[in-house]
Amino acid sequence: MLSDFPISILPQLVYKIALVPDLKILLSREQIAKRVAEMGAEIARDFHGQSVIFVGVLKGAAIFLSDLARHVPLDATFDFIGVSSYGNRPTAKEDPVGHAAWDSLGEVRVTKDMDQSLADRNVILVEDILDTGLTLNYISKLVMAHQPRSLSIAALLDKPSRRKMPIQARYIGFTIPDAYVVGYGLDYAERYRNLPDVCVIENPETN
Repeated sequence: MLSDFPISILPQLVYKIALVPDLKILLSREQIAKRVAEMGAEIARDFHGQSVIFVGVLKGAAIFLSDLARHVPLDATFDFIGVSSYGNRPTAKEDPVGHAAWDSLGEVRVTKDMDQSLADRNVILVEDILDTGLTLNYISKLVMAHQPRSLSIAALLDKPSRRKMPIQARYIGFTIPDAYVVGYGLDYAERYRNLPDVCVIENPETN
């Protein structure tokens, strides 16, 4: 029973039992925090004395962007872009490792455009995961049409084995295997975004 455990560990225990019954931690919150701080330091060094604008790709990059930006002591502003796709994404049971993630369809449309001018600005495009490369190629072209001074991509996760279109991120948090991951902003059917760790769904058909 929960009453048998010390009060100090109850929140973590409830988190594991109630929220993540079929998830395995791939990257802990401590690993993420350490690497995000390092990425922030790299950006601060590369753009020392300059201003930057972080453009987050909704919804997955929101948590990563907020943590990353707090480690960049520069003159910085935020903007966001939302994209979606045509068609339906298969269920996890049909596609247990996410091979048919919606960006693999290549049919991308903008659901929320950027609000600020990007002309002659240092743009850092912030994404949760670099997968097939189709979505980020599409968004990168949109950004370049605004004639920024520079464009860099910062991705928390990279799955190079899934690449369908060549693209490179200047800042990468972790290179991961081909698995269905959630947490720290990443979701499955809008669930699990709030988990502090990046986890692998071990039995997606039961979630």
